[in-house]
Amino acid sequence: MEPKVLPKSLQEAIIYFSDQDVAAEFLRDIRWPNGVVCPTCGARDAYYISTQRRWKCKNIHPKQQFSVKVGTIFEDSPIGLDKWLPAAWLVTNCKNGISSYELSRDLKVTQRTAWFMLHRVRHAMRLLSFEKFEGETEADETFIGGKLGNMHMKSKRRKKAAQDGNWGKSIVLGLLNRETGEVRAKVAANRNKKQVHENLNVNVTLGSPLFTDDFNAYMDLKPAFAHEVVNHLEAYVNGRVHTNGMENFWSLLKRTIGGTYVSVDPFLTDAERFVIVLAQTIGRRITYAELTGKADTPLVQA
Repeated sequence: MEPKVLPKSLQEAIIYFSDQDVAAEFLRDIRWPNGVVCPTCGARDAYYISTQRRWKCKNIHPKQQFSVKVGTIFEDSPIGLDKWLPAAWLVTNCKNGISSYELSRDLKVTQRTAWFMLHRVRHAMRLLSFEKFEGETEADETFIGGKLGNMHMKSKRRKKAAQDGNWGKSIVLGLLNRETGEVRAKVAANRNKKQVHENLNVNVTLGSPLFTDDFNAYMDLKPAFAHEVVNHLEAYVNGRVHTNGMENFWSLLKRTIGGTYVSVDPFLTDAERFVIVLAQTIGRRITYAELTGKADTPLVQA
C-alpha cells in the first residue's frame, strides 16, 4: 500500500515534508501499511503520543516507546524527517549524482552530517539479496580501468600493463537476470573457465536459461544450464539469444566511471523510485562507527 499523496518533484517534496507530522505519517504508511506494529514484541495495540511523535506499546517490556525511525537508517539521528526525506529524494533521483557539500548547502546541515546522510541513503539503495537468479540470465565480462595511453610513458605501471594481457585493467564478471532486471558484477582475478563457472554456480539456479557470447570460458555449461550462445562475428541477436542487456550495463557503468552518474531505469517515476528506496531503509540501521570502519560489525551480513 503506497501513501495516498506522492510529491512529483523535488520542490513539491521539500514543501510536502516540511511538516514533521506529515513526513512521519508518510514513512509510517510505507513501513506499516496494515497498522503500526511494535518493533520489539510485534503487538498491534500501540497508541500514539502526539507530543513526542512516538508510539507506546501496551505490553510491558524494554523499549515500550518507539518512533517510525526505529530499525531504519534514520534511527538515532537528530536530523528530522523534514530533512531526511528530501535528502533521500535528492540522492535517489539526482541524475548527475550529488556531493556531500551540495547536500550540505541544500539542507543547511554541516558537510560531515551530509556525508553521513548520503552514505546512509546509499546503504538503503543497495540490493542485499543472496538468492540465486532464476529465469533467463545473461552473462558477460569486461575490463575496467584507465587507458594505457593516459599513463606516463616511462612508468612501471604502463610497462606492466602492456604485459599482463589485461592492459592494466580489472576483470569484471557480470550477470543480468532478465526477469527482475537485477545485475550482479564481480571483480575477478581472471576470466578463465574455473572463475566463470564458479561465478555462475554461485549466482544462477541450475537449469536456468543462460545466454552468453562464444568466449571459451563459457563452454561446457550444459547440462547444468540451458545454455545458448551468440557468435558476435555472425550476429549480435538471434531471437532471445543475445547479451545486449549486459552490454548496455557495461556501457552505462563505464560512462559513470568516466563522467557523472546517470539514471539507468527509465520505467519508474521519481516518486516511485523514492518510495522503493524508503521501503528499503527498514531493517538497515547503520552507525557512524560501522560506516567508517571503526566497529567490528560488517555493513552487509549474510
